[in-house]
Amino acid sequence: MNSLVRQAAGTILDLILPLACAVCSKEGRYLCIECEPALTRFERPYCPKCAEPECEGLCERCIGLHPRIDSIRAPYRYLGAVRHMAHELKYRNLRAAAPTLGGLMADYLSSNPVPADVIAPVPLHSRRERQRGYNQSLLLAREIGGRCGTEVDGALLRRTKNTPPQVEMDSPEDRRANMSDSFRCESSLDGLGVLLVDDIVTTGSTMFACADALKDAGAASVWGLALAR
Repeated sequence: MNSLVRQAAGTILDLILPLACAVCSKEGRYLCIECEPALTRFERPYCPKCAEPECEGLCERCIGLHPRIDSIRAPYRYLGAVRHMAHELKYRNLRAAAPTLGGLMADYLSSNPVPADVIAPVPLHSRRERQRGYNQSLLLAREIGGRCGTEVDGALLRRTKNTPPQVEMDSPEDRRANMSDSFRCESSLDGLGVLLVDDIVTTGSTMFACADALKDAGAASVWGLALAR
């Protein structure tokens, strides 16, 4: 009941409160055209697999793990205004931020296309999604799919374990162990290309585990896209 109340309240606030720029507070848009260029871009060099920054080739972790994901990409660094906007979407029920943030991701994808027949958001465990009232990755995926004309399947992946949040893990090894066997894909993908969407990627462990489940189900390729790294 508390979750339903929070969800309803968030929807009402989205409708009645005017949007203001997350950077300069000017009303009208969640991110005004003057402030958008100031967002910190995620630039090369980075690991071609997990996007570990400041890495000219495969990072040591990817060399050792051989992750099955084809590649992870992100347009922005998880700093400043980008961090603030992602936090508002994920933890402060500001679902009105999703069109802007998903639009930024779609713009990046149009300039950096990847082979994708279907878009799959990284799922939350059902208990956590009930508590939050929504899955922020699904909101972003829908915005990207609508702009790119690609099908979004919010049920393609299922989270089978209610694991602790990755932010509570101290090391990449702990994050990987936390995500091990946490996802399942019960559809036959039969050679399809999948674009995996999440809000933030830190070490890549969550996307690695999702890619394992998707490849086990027959995906020909799995590319990851997050708002920020």
